[in-house]
Amino acid sequence: MKRKILVSLLSLSMVIGMLAGCGQGGSTGEAPSGSTTEKAAPAGEASSGDDVTITFMASQDWIQDAEMELGEKFTEETGIKIDYQIVPSDQYESLLMTKINSGECTDIFGAQSSQFSIVTQFDVEKNAVDLSGESWAGNVDPAAAVELSAGGKLYGQPIQDVSACWAVAYNISLFDKLGLKIPTNYVEFTDVCEKIKAEGIIPIYECVSDGWHHVCWTEAAIAATQADPSYPDKLNNNEDTFAGNKELIKMFSQLKEMADKGYFGDNYMSNEYADAPASIASGEYAMVLYNQGLGAEVNAADSGFPEDNIGYFVNPLCDNQALNVNYCGPSRFIFSGSKNIDAAKKYLEFMASDESLAYMTENVGKFNQLPYSNAPSAYSAVVQDFYDRYPEKVAVFQASVKYYNPAWMDIGADMSAMFLGEMSPEEVLKDIDKLRAEQATAASDPGWK
Repeated sequence: MKRKILVSLLSLSMVIGMLAGCGQGGSTGEAPSGSTTEKAAPAGEASSGDDVTITFMASQDWIQDAEMELGEKFTEETGIKIDYQIVPSDQYESLLMTKINSGECTDIFGAQSSQFSIVTQFDVEKNAVDLSGESWAGNVDPAAAVELSAGGKLYGQPIQDVSACWAVAYNISLFDKLGLKIPTNYVEFTDVCEKIKAEGIIPIYECVSDGWHHVCWTEAAIAATQADPSYPDKLNNNEDTFAGNKELIKMFSQLKEMADKGYFGDNYMSNEYADAPASIASGEYAMVLYNQGLGAEVNAADSGFPEDNIGYFVNPLCDNQALNVNYCGPSRFIFSGSKNIDAAKKYLEFMASDESLAYMTENVGKFNQLPYSNAPSAYSAVVQDFYDRYPEKVAVFQASVKYYNPAWMDIGADMSAMFLGEMSPEEVLKDIDKLRAEQATAASDPGWK
């Protein structure tokens, strides 16, 4: 079982206004009680005196219930209120860019880290506050800090555990009952799916409606890097393309085949990510692509389902057997145009404290090792076994390839069309090239001139 960390400073009495869980540990579009939205000062207008409310906009599933609970504690200690503004994931990026470009962004905004996109997409040197001198800055894991830095300065603060990777989470007792072994290649994976399907159980829970989750399967694109270690650099220098790459064509073709063979069931286009833990707990589904916190979330959905009954193996598309590592993740940035920069800095300092990091680790199932030197570690035996089983690590395209991460939701839309037979795998790849070229042109990338 996952080692629990007792945080005496943060007693249960502080947990007021808890929200129903959503997705990976939970967030909803509403602020908790006590986090009053009606007193938030509009962008560009300063709050006065002690009546300060800082606004924080983030995509769905980025802000956990535990962070909102800590926000209540922060308000108790400082008098500064937090207005959490949670936006549906398929709308978030466009809304964020509109607010940034108009100069009317929230005091704190959430964005995916990446040494590439924080410059080319968000222009953090102009639109975010330099956090290099903050007391907690030196505690950020160096690998994570690289993805949040530009010009030698730190502009963001990690929100989530970036040590976890997207892997196939599975029902261990079901595998044991059916005599199934962890697959080590794609053919073995399809054999597992067929045997599960023959039992009247849907092999894989997929949720296309959120717009982003099904794209996580493409982290198997690390197979292209393994086939040619120079491939990411070639893409970054506009010396190669996605279109025509044999490994990538294979990856998208296999995903299409999985859908066509019914491995995702009949409702995968309308399923929602927030329902994944309960769907696995029900026994209707056997597997789901998830991070290493699923066991705790399934147990929370059904206390009769043991946390350690969820195991993990790497995404086996393209016969992959390496961990897909990514030090990029949802992060907090302070908008340079904010009138509440000092208050926002206090919030970031509070969230990076020993007590807050311990509380987040204890209360969010997917957080095993937050990327701070002062954060505790809480890997369960099952999760540690998973990591030990795959010693080879390869960086995913979000971290190694320019202009890939900003195209994520568009790739998701193309993949939806592919599942419906409206686009071919090769057409999806050609569109990724087109999307990246548009980003590169907008960034005046010399490689695309």
